[in-house]
Amino acid sequence: MQSPFNGVRSVALTAAVMLAAATAAYAHHGWSWTEEGFFELRGKITAIYIGNPHATLDVDAEGEVWRVDLAPPSRTIAAGFTEEVAKVGDEVTAIGHRSRDETEKWMKASRIIVNGKTYDVYPDRVPPA
Repeated sequence: MQSPFNGVRSVALTAAVMLAAATAAYAHHGWSWTEEGFFELRGKITAIYIGNPHATLDVDAEGEVWRVDLAPPSRTIAAGFTEEVAKVGDEVTAIGHRSRDETEKWMKASRIIVNGKTYDVYPDRVPPA
């Protein structure tokens, strides 16, 4: 005979798994996971992604590959940055905030500069002039 609590356990386990996944996704949502001060990264683009939940660049900086989070696709494209304006191998400067976890090669950029053109994907968060 099957226990009536098996269904409850199954629902509880499913809820726990969903909560764990949501917590992991939330950990890098917004700006709370980044350091306060501005950080600048220079390197060569190794990958470009314009899609949800946000656009990203992978950047080789002195032999280490960094993940650079940009804005959501609509905001990134509105800033003028698309897959057509940059290509793998282009030099990039990303300005924003790095991860608080210094073991992560990860940052969130408010401004990127590619081929001499500046793209402010978070114009309200760019460093003062």
